[in-house]
Amino acid sequence: MATTAGAFIAGGIAACGAVTATHPFETVKIRMQLQGELQDKGHQPHKYRGPFQGVSVIVRHEGVRGIYRGIGSAYIYQILLNGCRLGFYEPMRNALTTLVFQDNRVQSLGVNMFCGAASGIIGAAAGSPFFLVKTRLQSYSPFLPVGTQHEYRNAVHGFTSIYRTEGVRGLYRGVSAAMIRTGFGSSVQLPTYFFAKRRLVKHFGMEEGPALHLSSSAVSGFVVCCVMHPPDTIMSRLYNQNGGLYKGVFDCLFKTIRTEGFLAIYKGFIPHLTRILPHTILTLSLAEQTNLFVRLVEKRVLSQEYLESL
Repeated sequence: MATTAGAFIAGGIAACGAVTATHPFETVKIRMQLQGELQDKGHQPHKYRGPFQGVSVIVRHEGVRGIYRGIGSAYIYQILLNGCRLGFYEPMRNALTTLVFQDNRVQSLGVNMFCGAASGIIGAAAGSPFFLVKTRLQSYSPFLPVGTQHEYRNAVHGFTSIYRTEGVRGLYRGVSAAMIRTGFGSSVQLPTYFFAKRRLVKHFGMEEGPALHLSSSAVSGFVVCCVMHPPDTIMSRLYNQNGGLYKGVFDCLFKTIRTEGFLAIYKGFIPHLTRILPHTILTLSLAEQTNLFVRLVEKRVLSQEYLESL
């Protein structure tokens, strides 16, 4: 097993590789979540109708640069989120399992879900300002605007603008929704991945390798999307708002459902699924490989006695 720092680095590298491939669908998802915000049914625009139609519309009007708005902030966010999620999960699980069962080899679904959620919440809190700026950059369109528009030139301009007008508190707008969203997703991502992995080995005779990693990641990604999408929609709206449109998570939830109907919290689900399946597959599959690489580096750099003590 890699050190906590090594696992953090491996997780961050893996997530950056994944986000490069899936960022365009994240842009479409955010715009779909924001279109028709607090407008009655029947009066809502449908400028973005699905993942591939949305990507083609954005590329046609804004170029490739348009679908990759906010990619720099996305990289930093992913390093912090998945570095924490993949770096802290196993040490936390080992410590808690040993404390509860006196044996860290025991696999407890409750412990696994708790540690997954806790590690994700830490990452979400650390990366929230970067996700805030990313969301505002992605939602902006000079051709087909949806939601509140923020004309930031780049991520740095976005950070300085928010800090100048709202202070540090403004940079952490919506952090509670981010923690709920990521806590939900993280509580099932790694436990579902390892659960699927064990079942595929046991019942289908699959062996350690890319095929097993791919299958386990696909199962995990689907479950994560189903669990995480409603708080993800709320988070996008809280991040993108100006002023006091929403007082908090539950105010946003109730206003959205009351005005737009219950299914409004699942706006952008298909683009989200289109993004999160390959993102989860790439992140977890790449994490297996980057962990191997980091362990090889650590063996060369760190003493054997130190590694055995982990």
